[in-house]
Amino acid sequence: MRPKVAIVGRPNVGKSTLFNRLIGLRQAIVHDRPGVTRDRRYGAAGIADFEFEAIDTAGYEDTPDSQLEQAMQAQTARALAEADAIMLLIDARAGITPVDSQFAEEVRRAEKPVILVANKCEGRAGQPGLLEAFSLGLGDPIPVSAEHGEGMGDLYDALVEALGRPEDLVEAPVAEPSATMPDEAETSVDLDVEAEPKALQIVIVGRPNVGKSTLLNRLVDEERVITGAMPGLTRDAIAVDWEYQGRPVRLIDTAGMRRRARVSDSLERLSVGDTNRAIRFAHVVVLMIDAIEGLEKQDLAIARMVEEEGRALVLAVNKWDAVKDREATLQRISDRLETSLAQLRGIRVVTFSALTGHRVERLMQAVTQVYDTWNIRVPTGRLNRWFSALQEAHPPPLVAGRRLKLRYITQIKRRPPTFAVFSARAGSLPTAYVRYLINGLRQDFQLDGVPIRVVLRQPENPYVDED
Repeated sequence: MRPKVAIVGRPNVGKSTLFNRLIGLRQAIVHDRPGVTRDRRYGAAGIADFEFEAIDTAGYEDTPDSQLEQAMQAQTARALAEADAIMLLIDARAGITPVDSQFAEEVRRAEKPVILVANKCEGRAGQPGLLEAFSLGLGDPIPVSAEHGEGMGDLYDALVEALGRPEDLVEAPVAEPSATMPDEAETSVDLDVEAEPKALQIVIVGRPNVGKSTLLNRLVDEERVITGAMPGLTRDAIAVDWEYQGRPVRLIDTAGMRRRARVSDSLERLSVGDTNRAIRFAHVVVLMIDAIEGLEKQDLAIARMVEEEGRALVLAVNKWDAVKDREATLQRISDRLETSLAQLRGIRVVTFSALTGHRVERLMQAVTQVYDTWNIRVPTGRLNRWFSALQEAHPPPLVAGRRLKLRYITQIKRRPPTFAVFSARAGSLPTAYVRYLINGLRQDFQLDGVPIRVVLRQPENPYVDED
């Protein structure tokens, strides 16, 4: 089992930058504004053959004067409690501040190995602060540049001294050297993409303040992420490993998504980009709405984006305990889905209260059902018998006086279910008939609530000379 190392320090010393460097991904949002990181974030990290689990934390304040700051401090305290070692980060260019000194006392009381890391030591600007760091009484500071990847060798030695040799910590074969910052195009939220993932990956999305973080905490039965009445509390896509009925699950809480025209702040744009990446690599997306406000235009825009990405979708209607006329509310939601989201006909709608936990268990039942549907494989024989009957009931249209002949159909992909229709004049098949095929597939093979793809293919003519 990999040891856990908490990366702690006051705001804006480069904790998230170092976290991204160690895990080899641009996972945590990095911004010049203090207090960007609020919840603790975990990632599989490594330097050369030393593998560990890094924990990114919120910046430490000596006198938290708001409920949000107190909640952030509580998240950092939990990280310190479960860590096997602590990396205390300071800004060598700014020098030692009273907050650094006070936090040094805090980590000393934790009675765990502490590695003092002096960040931003590229060039000579950090030399004065590096010398000041000795005054903290935590041993020799390790000079690094998290942004440029300098000092990783010295950090490796400090980890070995604090936690032991790598062969004493892990039994699995060691990974290739890490701690290299990828290009911007290689961003990720630590989700499995190519290989068959071991965990069911569920992303919770929605407009700000609909209860996404409250739902995650309710599901895992822990105050894992910060919640509150103020919109915009969640900024990063926070992944939490969990288990549901013996099945490994990765839950991802995301930042609220407002209409694009209203997003002008650079930090909010980064948060929305993080949410978009989470959707792209999800298995099932839980779209949360406020039962009182109903299904709004932005909710439908998010749902369409999920469909375009080919993800399975569940509509989660939160705050159901506050609804007076429930039958009328459900009818309004149903009517809006029918008229504005026909491409996901049959989407599962679950009503509950994340705050009280009432009916929340129904959500995971719907998630597992739609996940199984998203993975369905229809046998080719059964598919073509259905295909023949469908064409008899409603033949393809005439094109240039001749009726199109659709030869056969086969499923070429799962996740989402994707079918290829072969015809000598595939390019002439009208879009309306393709929609007819999709509707028939959805109805006859119970593919409710998942995207369906139909691609048209024209078989090669063996009598045509390619030259």
